[in-house]
Order: sequence, then structure tokens, then C-alpha cells
Amino acid sequence: MTKIASNLQIDSVRLWDTIHETAKFGATPKGGVRRLTLGPEDKQVRDWFRKACEAAGLEVHVDALGSMFALRKGRDMSKPPVGLGSHLDTQPTGGKFDGVLGTLAALEVVRTLNDAGIETETPICIVNWTNEEGSRFAPATMASAAYAGDYTTENILTRTDAAGVSVSEALDGIGYRGDEAVGARKLGAFVELHIEQGPLLEAENKTIGVVDRGQGIVWYDGKVTGFESHAGTTPMPLRRDALAALSEVVLAVEKIAMTHGPHAVGTVGETVIAAPSRNVIPGEVAFTVDIRSPASETLDAIDKDLRSAIAEIASRRKVEIAFEAIWRKPPTIFNARLVEAVENATKSLGYSYRRITSGAGHDACNLANVVPAAMVFVPCKDGVSHNELEDATQADCTAGANVLMHTVLALAGVAS
Repeated sequence: MTKIASNLQIDSVRLWDTIHETAKFGATPKGGVRRLTLGPEDKQVRDWFRKACEAAGLEVHVDALGSMFALRKGRDMSKPPVGLGSHLDTQPTGGKFDGVLGTLAALEVVRTLNDAGIETETPICIVNWTNEEGSRFAPATMASAAYAGDYTTENILTRTDAAGVSVSEALDGIGYRGDEAVGARKLGAFVELHIEQGPLLEAENKTIGVVDRGQGIVWYDGKVTGFESHAGTTPMPLRRDALAALSEVVLAVEKIAMTHGPHAVGTVGETVIAAPSRNVIPGEVAFTVDIRSPASETLDAIDKDLRSAIAEIASRRKVEIAFEAIWRKPPTIFNARLVEAVENATKSLGYSYRRITSGAGHDACNLANVVPAAMVFVPCKDGVSHNELEDATQADCTAGANVLMHTVLALAGVAS
């Protein structure tokens, strides 16, 4: 690497300004951002991003699911580009940094290379992946998952939101259905910068998280079927209360996850009582379970224990409990060479760091199945994310962007 490249630093103020400039698209009264994928605010930030990329000399291409690819040419255009980026959509009550930091830091990397007159040997490609959050359309990270071959484009295009609007209709509605086939634009590697969305870096006073793996995830759909009866006239011993049974299931999920800890978590995130009424004992309750661990054997053990606990609860309470695994994503092991590149860049810049597991799912976790991938984490205040209070410091964002840039330079090379 040339001397100018080894001493290179991104423009901290410019990065910080762009983060806050884009936060106006979907700004909420509490200081957060509501920018649901493929909605009017998403169109606004996409239009802004396209113009900013073109102003930086990048060629912007859009695929059939609306993912944006902004290409910076390298000396050797026969090589597949090094990808970097994240997403620009948010949760309904999201913050300024989740996804946005990684996408805008990627733009800042390119701007900095332009300012320094640095040409890379390998091309660089910034990516804004469609619908990472999954808050409007399911599944989350759908565009990168389709890129990785987990879904067909047609399958994703037919998914609908709560109002019955399809992904296809939403793409056309904002003018971001591209003409490139999903997966046609090949990447040689992919590096994603992100806030941690957890408390470890802040608690340990570390600036950088070198992400070497991502948790495996299993999603379940369940339904408890008891018997609806009068709340005032049915004696307690004769009840087949679906909600009371579910309460035991919820506690079982918590206990089993803790038993298999510390590297396991379990969550019942949704419950719906069928035909609820104040004076009727619930007869049917639907629920969901989310189990995560970085080890496949732990996921298997939790699954076995959960099914055993649920069978015991159903038998004792005289209810039926249907419990089905509807999705399983194996743990992600990020590419060792890329993880080492992130670690080396962090060391050379003098930042404190630790190896870390990603507790959340990310686009990079999907990409890791088809291209070498890695991630860089920076702290967020109190570990809070998916919330309008989400916050990160300018210094940490700058550090993460510098690590991203020097990782990319190590991968793409500086043209001589």
C-alpha cells in the first residue's frame, strides 16, 4: 500500500453531515427515522443516494428487486468488484444509524479515495440492499437473500405488505424496479459496517467489533388450542385456558434459552388471541418463537428441549399445541481472510477492538453464502437499536468508516 493510502483518513465531518442530512427523509418528532422500504420516504433517500453516487463519478445500476449498485471503476475491470454498503430502510420507529451508517460510510470511502486521487486495482461497488429490515415486507434481508439464491425473484416480487401491496407494485410505485437480473452483478467480496445493536463494545470500551460470525436463527409458528368457556361460571380446575398454557410456553422458552446460555437467546415476539373477549376464557392463541445461537448444535438442543416442554404443558393442561419450525438460517462463519483484513486494518489504525458475534441478521450474513464477506461493528449508546433513541458518536462512526476504507484498500489494492 502506498504511503498516502496508509495515512488516509475519511472526512469525519462530511460523513456525519450526510448521516444527518439523510435522516430528514422520514424524520420523526422524537428524533428517529420512519423510512419503510419502497415507500415515499425510501424513494426520497434513494434519489438522494443516486445523485450523490453519480456526483462521485459512480455508475448506478438497479436490479429487479430495487437493490442499488454504484460502481467505481478500477484499473483491472476484469476483476469482480469489492462490495461495501448496507441498507437505507428503517424500522417504523427506527434510528439514524442502523444500516444508514454502513451505506453512507461506503459513499464516504469513495469520496475520500476520489479526493486523494487513488485508483484501486480492483473495482469497488457500493450496495444499498432493498428491505433489510423486513418491517413492511417479509422476509427481512429479502433482496440479499434472493441475491444469494435463497429465494427466486418471482417469489419475492409477490410478497405483500399488511395493506395487500406487493413488492412488485411498490417497486413500480417509486420507480425502482431495475432491469438487471438479481445476482447478475457479481461481487468478489463484501464488507459491511454497522452499529453493533448490542451493549458489548460500549461496556468493554472498545471502538471496533471485528465480526467473525453471525448467529443461527430458527423461527417457529405455534398455536395453542384449548376451549372457550364462560369466565364467570367455569371452575378453575375444569378450564382448558389456551392463554394460560401459552404463558407457560413463554416461560419455558426463556428458561431453556438461559439454560443453554450464555450464547443463546429465545423470544416469543407475537401472540394473537382468536376472538378475544374480557369474559371469555381464551380458546385459541397463535404465537411465534425466535431462537438464536452461534452454534448449530445449541439450536438443535434448544429445539429438542422446547418440544419436550411443550408436549408436557399440553398434556398437563389438556390443550393441543401445534409447533412448527418455519425458517432456519444456519450460523454464519465469515471468511477468515476478510476477518483478518478487518482486524489488520483496525490494528494499523490503532483502535481498540474485540472479536464479536453478530446477534442480529444482516445482508452480509446472506452474502457470506456466495462470496467472501465480513463485518465491522461500532458501538451504539446503551446497545439500543430499532428505536428512535438509537445513537452513536461521531468519533466511533469515523473509526468504523476508516476501518472499512482500509479493509477495502487491502482487498482492492492500490493501482501502481
